[in-house]
Amino acid sequence: MHIFTNPNYDFLRWRWHAVVLSWVVILAGVAVIATRGLPKGIEFAGGTSVIAQFDTAPSVEAVREALTRNYAGGGQDAIVQAYGDPALRQVMVRVPQVGAEQGSSLSATAQAVEEALRRGNLGTFKVVGTEIVGPAVGGELTQKGIYAFVASLVGILAYIAFRFEFAFAVGAVVATIHDVLVTLALLAFFRYDLTLNVIAAILTVTGYSTNDTIVIFDRVRENLRKMRRDSLADVINASINQTLGRTVITAGTALLSAIALLLFGGEVLHGFAFTMVVGIIDRKSTRLNSSH
Repeated sequence: MHIFTNPNYDFLRWRWHAVVLSWVVILAGVAVIATRGLPKGIEFAGGTSVIAQFDTAPSVEAVREALTRNYAGGGQDAIVQAYGDPALRQVMVRVPQVGAEQGSSLSATAQAVEEALRRGNLGTFKVVGTEIVGPAVGGELTQKGIYAFVASLVGILAYIAFRFEFAFAVGAVVATIHDVLVTLALLAFFRYDLTLNVIAAILTVTGYSTNDTIVIFDRVRENLRKMRRDSLADVINASINQTLGRTVITAGTALLSAIALLLFGGEVLHGFAFTMVVGIIDRKSTRLNSSH
């Protein structure tokens, strides 16, 4: 399927503009994370999450006030937010405290939150979801998430160095790290929690990024033999243009799927879908820089 007929766009003309924009986004993200922190999901932060569905939707402020008055652990550190479709009238309460990680006391915090809501005269409700993660489990998941990402970078470096050249491998790893930094910056801007779903999306984007990089690098290697008298910029531009149709098709279909998940996938998949959308868009804009 041919979308473009002999495309000849000068992508490298805009490489420095892209580099500046990337640095602006990354540095702004670092500033946000340094000042406000990167929100962590319950899997990494540890804590108890309770999702309550009300017959009549209360305000977030009323729920928070009920926790402050009636929750034995103190509600000041609780995170209260509307959850899911507004028509469902659901509220999520997340508190950092957890009970003992063994035995029947595991759900003590969740029960205390439910009791505080009942004593707050917020109307009739039912608990439709509960999640409890101890601090030890959260720390272990954080460590494994870091190990998984580092292992993926090492694998990318080794494979591309073996398949092409070490310089190509370094460029691919730098581009992948760039994609992750931009994604984390935008997650911080829009205050999405860093959850296992988001980590899965980041690793998925890393795989997509590597696949695109290999396709372009393979074409660059071929063109370096055919276009020996041309400059490196001309070789890279030609390689990107030759793979442009494939890039648009693969990225377009993946992007449409991610957008559908973002719009219709529900609250649980919002972070995953947002990360996929950002990663797909960002990785396409950085392939030319990694090649260069």
